[in-house]
Amino acid sequence: MARPIHKLTAAEVKALPTGTKRNDGGGLWVHKRKDGSSQWFLRYTLHGRRREMGLGSTVNVELKKARELARHWKQIALQGEDPIKVRNKERRLASLLAPNLRSIVYDTFEAQKNGLKDGGKAGRWLSPLELHVLPKLGTIPVTEIDQNDVRDALTQIWHTKSATAKKALNRLGICMRHAAAMGLEVDLQATTNASALLGTQLHKPKHIPAMPWRDAPEFYASLSKGSVTELALRFLMLTAVRSRPLRFMRYDQVNGSEWVIPAELMKGQVGATQDFAVPLSTAALSTLELVRPFERDGYVFPSARRGVLSDATMARYMERANLVFRPHGFRSSIRDWLAETTNVPHEVAETILGHRVGSQVERAYRRTDFFEQRMKIMEEWGSFLMGSGSNLPSEIYYG
Repeated sequence: MARPIHKLTAAEVKALPTGTKRNDGGGLWVHKRKDGSSQWFLRYTLHGRRREMGLGSTVNVELKKARELARHWKQIALQGEDPIKVRNKERRLASLLAPNLRSIVYDTFEAQKNGLKDGGKAGRWLSPLELHVLPKLGTIPVTEIDQNDVRDALTQIWHTKSATAKKALNRLGICMRHAAAMGLEVDLQATTNASALLGTQLHKPKHIPAMPWRDAPEFYASLSKGSVTELALRFLMLTAVRSRPLRFMRYDQVNGSEWVIPAELMKGQVGATQDFAVPLSTAALSTLELVRPFERDGYVFPSARRGVLSDATMARYMERANLVFRPHGFRSSIRDWLAETTNVPHEVAETILGHRVGSQVERAYRRTDFFEQRMKIMEEWGSFLMGSGSNLPSEIYYG
């Protein structure tokens, strides 16, 4: 009499007590280990010896699939071949035919680059992988990479360069999913499991030092020699933008008191296809006139030799002034000023910084960018920086 098969249900597999094994029939078993993980395995007899062959975890392999695998490999055993050896041979052959990680990384980048800033030309998406992963794993077939390989590649920088390590891990995960979409049998849990093996990062992120808003007028007044760098720092303080759109600012982006930053120069808070309008206060417009004699090729803030002013130039200026603060920190300065001295609505304050506010649905229904409200606020901020305004805005602004 044939032994019954399909004894288990999916619910029974899920509720299996730890430390137990259950037989589904047909040689298929499930083992719930003491650590809580569950594993399918096939029990078969070959040449008088009983053997067990793993068929994957219950998380990745459903009951129906496990039964199919058990039938397939048991048939191999009935033909007198060892399923384990046959599978290993197939895997070795697949590895020889599978692309290596390096080719998968660059194929993934080609698929991703249209959604990256400047089409990924700056190379920042690739650099964590090129510097810390590909030198160690680049030649390995992508189908052979597991969590131990990923852990070994990132161990040295996991705590010392935590942000870079996280980027490398996340982007490697994207590459593995890309490989799976190509039909390759890769370990999609490799990066997740590697993160568990690497442990909690010890490094604490350092925030960019920001000048207290009460000290901002004094520093603004010190920028009085009229150089491109000083005028750029003034304009940065007056507009609360990031340095990149400022450095690549062109006069043809300005229409009256509105400066429209092209979407490709935004970091993504407003939307990859959406330009961002910045209100220009009286002080900001005056600064544009002061810097106009330096214009080159349409750029407002050119460098002394070629191209545009670099971010490092403004940072070095502040270093030479014996300041620990950095140009990007002025965004925090105005945000703190808004929080401590005004009751400007949150969504207006965040829009000043070009941040996304609310869910995608909320943004779809809210068509305003609060330009008029932001204009009034930036006029007050400009007056405060020039020392002609109070610490407290004269009006209450509603969104």
